[in-house]
Amino acid sequence: MTAVLRARRLTKKYRGRWALTGCTLDIPAGHVTGLVGPNGAGKSTLLNLAAGTLAPTTGTIEVCGGVPGSGPAQLAKVGFVAQDTPTYPTLTVADHLRLGARLNPNWDDALAHRRIERLGLDPGQRAGKLSGGQRAQLALTLGIAKRPELLILDEPVAALDPLARREFLQDLMEAVAEHGLSVVMSSHLVADLERVCDHLVVLVAGQVRLAGEVEELLAAHHRLSGPRRDVDTLPAGQEVISAGHTERQSTLVIRTEAPILDPAWTVSAVGLEDLVLAYMSRPAEAGSGPRPALEVLR
Repeated sequence: MTAVLRARRLTKKYRGRWALTGCTLDIPAGHVTGLVGPNGAGKSTLLNLAAGTLAPTTGTIEVCGGVPGSGPAQLAKVGFVAQDTPTYPTLTVADHLRLGARLNPNWDDALAHRRIERLGLDPGQRAGKLSGGQRAQLALTLGIAKRPELLILDEPVAALDPLARREFLQDLMEAVAEHGLSVVMSSHLVADLERVCDHLVVLVAGQVRLAGEVEELLAAHHRLSGPRRDVDTLPAGQEVISAGHTERQSTLVIRTEAPILDPAWTVSAVGLEDLVLAYMSRPAEAGSGPRPALEVLR
């Protein structure tokens, strides 16, 4: 596996508060990776460390084979669209493209102008007069036309209405297919991630709780429903991720590679949103702790 992002025991501390604590992670190249977790989990911190706008407190992070922000050649490998899809309100759309061409050595001007024309953006329109969806598309255009190896998107659709979100995500997938981008995108909207991501990272309290290819993760997790049972009586190979009990019934989300043979259980599939929520609500001390990416990536 070729990793586009590799972190080892990565930590970041802000004024006495740890945003990341011992984060170890491999993100494979050639994938669209969804980064999900609750507020304060460290998602934006991790993405800013990957983009080179922050430096680690301890540990290491490597992106596209180099140290983030270490020089012009490294900066050219990474496109970054921050959470507020930043644009300059007094500059026109055309001004943004000219600025992109001056700042980025691999700038694809033809690509940028094709996207602007296809999106129906007026080159003479000031960015401050664009809608939220239009600004997000302009920011995405700047990130793609940079021709990066890795495109980092921090909550790019959070402020958009459903139609604008759908258009943004459709454009993103077209760009991935056409240009072979690796993408890491954070979002609270799991349904949006499910539409575009084939790889998943769940970050909780500054640590990686889960990482791997979406299909493999879904295949390895199951919902069990049946008569109330003490989870300690389950077979050793069945890792309990979440458990709910009524007076007579237990409902579990478990992880196992082995078949579930107990006829007392009703076994059903786990959807991506339920899987994410199970790991987000799981106490840190439960089970054997967070399972790092190295154990689930093949």
